[in-house]
Amino acid sequence: MGYTDVDKLAINTIRLLAVDATFAANSGHPGAPMGMAPVAHVLFNKIMNYNPKNSSWVNRDRFVLSNGHGCMLQYALLHLAGYKISLDDIKAFRSIDSITPGHPEAHDTDGIEVTTGPLGQGFSNAVGLSIAQHHASAEFNKPGFELINNYTYTFLGDGCMQEGVASEAASLAGHLQLGNLIAIYDDNHISIDGDTNCSFTEDVIKRFEAYGWHTEIVEDGDHDLEAMEAAIKKCQSVKNKPSLIKLRTTIGFGSLAQGTGGVHGSALKAPDIKQLKEKFGFDTEKTFVVPQEVYDLYHKHGAEGAAKEQEWTQLLEKYTQSHKVEAADLKRRLAGQLPEGWEKNLPVYSPADSAVASRKLSEIVLQKIHAAIPELVGGSADLTSSNLTRWKEAVDFQPPSTGLGDWSGRYIRYGVREHGMGAIMNGLAAYGTVIPYSGTFLNFVSYAAGAVRLSALSQVRVIWVATHDSIGLGEDGPTHQPIETLAHFRALPNCMVWRPADGNETSAAYYIALTSKHTPSIIALSRQNLPHLENSTLARAIKGGYVVHEPEKADITLVSTGSEVCICVDAVKYLKDNHNLNARVVSIPCFEVFDAQTKEYRLSILPDGIPSLSVEAMSTMGWERYTHEQFGLNRFGASGAYKDVYKKFEFTPEGVSKRAVATVKFWKDVPNIRSPINRAFQQLI
Repeated sequence: MGYTDVDKLAINTIRLLAVDATFAANSGHPGAPMGMAPVAHVLFNKIMNYNPKNSSWVNRDRFVLSNGHGCMLQYALLHLAGYKISLDDIKAFRSIDSITPGHPEAHDTDGIEVTTGPLGQGFSNAVGLSIAQHHASAEFNKPGFELINNYTYTFLGDGCMQEGVASEAASLAGHLQLGNLIAIYDDNHISIDGDTNCSFTEDVIKRFEAYGWHTEIVEDGDHDLEAMEAAIKKCQSVKNKPSLIKLRTTIGFGSLAQGTGGVHGSALKAPDIKQLKEKFGFDTEKTFVVPQEVYDLYHKHGAEGAAKEQEWTQLLEKYTQSHKVEAADLKRRLAGQLPEGWEKNLPVYSPADSAVASRKLSEIVLQKIHAAIPELVGGSADLTSSNLTRWKEAVDFQPPSTGLGDWSGRYIRYGVREHGMGAIMNGLAAYGTVIPYSGTFLNFVSYAAGAVRLSALSQVRVIWVATHDSIGLGEDGPTHQPIETLAHFRALPNCMVWRPADGNETSAAYYIALTSKHTPSIIALSRQNLPHLENSTLARAIKGGYVVHEPEKADITLVSTGSEVCICVDAVKYLKDNHNLNARVVSIPCFEVFDAQTKEYRLSILPDGIPSLSVEAMSTMGWERYTHEQFGLNRFGASGAYKDVYKKFEFTPEGVSKRAVATVKFWKDVPNIRSPINRAFQQLI
């Protein structure tokens, strides 16, 4: 193996870059980088295959820092290796508009695979990256052409180990026998509250062995570089299990406060830094020092990675000659392009077609498009028969040894693990060869809120098929009926929440979700049958909002989504026959997409001069952006047959009409009614 004084110098350089950066920012977490610098050096300088000049090479090894608060470790490594992170970027750690933020963000920083920080998420992303690698290798590797064979490495700490999302993902990873996944657990016995003996005393090794993982223990993570390298190589040789290395380290190694919580989340004090630099043989008067021999060591390994990519590119050229179809498919996926003409498979409907539940309409879309988009990989959190997320011919993604499917399968059985599923989908999306979607009930997307938030922040394309979207699920009652869920996720920036009202709107939701490369989508779908609307078309629905019914002279605009739109349509006749009022009906299946349209278009849908009323069997929060009055459900639902539940809460043509009449009466003497689209800060938002 062979380690020299230059390796020790490199490790101490990494430690001191973390120390100087956190001191300069007066903020950050120096302890974990100081403790994990040795294993990070072994991994980045002796083990991993990567090319710093091309961070998107598909067969690179992936590295995920799940304990993302220790990100100065990763920034230092990327800088030394020659990625697009300069020493000035290191000096700008945690400052406004720098590419070295307080936790790693994939879209900001070259070489960062996924956005991490909320504990357990990165580890779960790594499971997704590993699944994607297994799937890609099964799809594209041919005899003599091992195009895809990379490993996924992840670091995690005690915090990640305690978060439930990581347990969900670890359990699934063990079942799936993900042999290319290697996790290194920073066992430093310290969390924010102090020594982990106050709250975390389980036997982690036994837990992971019970999950079906291979495990290794390295007792001296501060010095024994040979043991670390040997453990990683042993894990590489285990092909039928993911691996966990429990690495005993000293947090804040070398600090006067090493081994204590004092070095976890606070910059070191000046006297401590001085003694540390003296101890490591660095000039105490200088900061952000990188000896040239350290750069040389890392650049040598980076050059080896560049050579490996060049060999890989030559292999791909030969592969292209003998496997033209597969090569073209792989290149298209890596370029981020969907197959030409795929959208022609989207079903379209007319009002003459039978009423269908939108969860069933979603299934029809998937059945129609799956062959045209081979990178579409689905799944469900143990609700396949309810979510209707599996097309008829689908093969399950399973270890071939189980007899349940194979590695090329495109349907993942996530089990009852919504949060893990969401975080794994983020990893799948980050790999570059698949587009993930999966299903649960809308109410239980809330279980995965942490992962959904990171989907939006990370700007990745994942699709949630969220069925049983309202009180319309009926007898299961308030525990399953989502009331606040749409308001929550509509408030999330860069997240499209769709609630389609019919078949064309469902097709539109999938069209926008699949063509939006940097935005996650939640498609909320009904259990009950919905009729197809008179003015619904794909072209109108992809604008996020459009007019369903337009009388010659309107007294009120009814604005709705999903299963309540058809109730509003029925209310039009009731209002005319019983109150001589003319009502417009508008459907806004997606706020995010509607908000992206021009102001002129939005005002054509929600014009000045007419009072408006929103109708949605959910929290009314957020609807004030579009309507003058709101009819919703600002309480929990009820258990009973769905029609009875709708009747109880007056989501009926009569109930809508009662509130429409009150709205018209309230606003009738108000001159120059302005649409809520006209807002004071419109140009500033």
